[in-house]
Amino acid sequence: MPMTSAAPERGFQDEEFNARTTKAQALLAQAGLAGMLLMSEQDVRYFTGFHTLFWQSPTRPWFVFVPANGKPVAVIPEIGAELMRRSWIDDIRTWSAPAPKDDGISLLNDLLAPLSNEGAKIGVMKGHETQLRMPLGDWERLMAGLPELEIVDVTGLVQGLRMVKSPAEIDKLGHICAIGSAAFGKLPSLIHEGMPLEEVFRQFRMTAISLGADDAPYVVGAADQGGYADVISPPSQRPLQRGDVLMLDSGCTWDGYFCDFDRNWAIGPASDDAKQAYDVLWRATQAGIEAAKPGNTCRDLFMAMAAVISEMDSSGGDIGRLGHGLGMQLTEQPSHAAFDETELKENMVLTIEPSLSYGSGLMMVHEENIVVGKGPARLLSSRAASELPVVIQ
Repeated sequence: MPMTSAAPERGFQDEEFNARTTKAQALLAQAGLAGMLLMSEQDVRYFTGFHTLFWQSPTRPWFVFVPANGKPVAVIPEIGAELMRRSWIDDIRTWSAPAPKDDGISLLNDLLAPLSNEGAKIGVMKGHETQLRMPLGDWERLMAGLPELEIVDVTGLVQGLRMVKSPAEIDKLGHICAIGSAAFGKLPSLIHEGMPLEEVFRQFRMTAISLGADDAPYVVGAADQGGYADVISPPSQRPLQRGDVLMLDSGCTWDGYFCDFDRNWAIGPASDDAKQAYDVLWRATQAGIEAAKPGNTCRDLFMAMAAVISEMDSSGGDIGRLGHGLGMQLTEQPSHAAFDETELKENMVLTIEPSLSYGSGLMMVHEENIVVGKGPARLLSSRAASELPVVIQ
């Protein structure tokens, strides 16, 4: 059955995109940039609202130029023109794609040539978690035709904007987290000893979608005796057995925004090691939630969680980080890691995701989703039980 609470409005008002663009343009002005060229799905959607699954096809490139003043300009394949016209964008330049010999390059050259003639600087995403979503050969041809244009990195600018969510974004994230929480809540009544793990995954996906999720594109997990050693694999046909610890980690979506959290269950009586690991991780999660305050850093969150984890695991967090940002992507910047000094700000949406190793090659992960507030952080996911749940007696 669908969620009983009213869902937020899909999409955003034009004022949302105008505010995002205005903030970006103020930062562009500070950096002396004439604009920035964007070409990844989430960055294009962030400034335009252009939302389609057609990005899953690698055939066609898509470009949006955010100028120093005025609305963004879309340079896109003609197949996307009608959808883009429903956005707040007025200047939409198209070509018949795919066109391997000129896949939008002439249109981009026409748009950027005046800036090149002025010796202007524009930004492109060059850093961590970015990609050049066009053939390298096309990029080289574009740059050859714009010899006086200077390209600088705007990864920090764009990611910094996207880290802090608007109230409308937080509403969407809260809604999908509520759906994910409800789906996890129903799962124990749907599983039984002997059920193949792949059927457990299928039941979770079907439940999440029946509760109102648009999709459940990310469902991973494991089940094995006393715990698990891998948290990213697709499911097998192995049946659930007494003595297993089952974990599911899910990224469900609603209107293009993700939840991302997991749950652990014991199939029959749990081992003492599994119960201890769960207890340590629950308390480490709580420490991370309590440390998620404006002014603290991602490193502070990492250290708060690591201090609790060390009660059972002194490896220092081999998994690399203990949480991350959340939004239009399952994982976004920043990272809760010893190397990340990003300062937390109000309205950042984060995962708190401690993990530890125990026993003979086993591990456990616990994850919640929160929004940073002026005071204590607010949970978006429903907090997991404080003791390892036993779902099959």
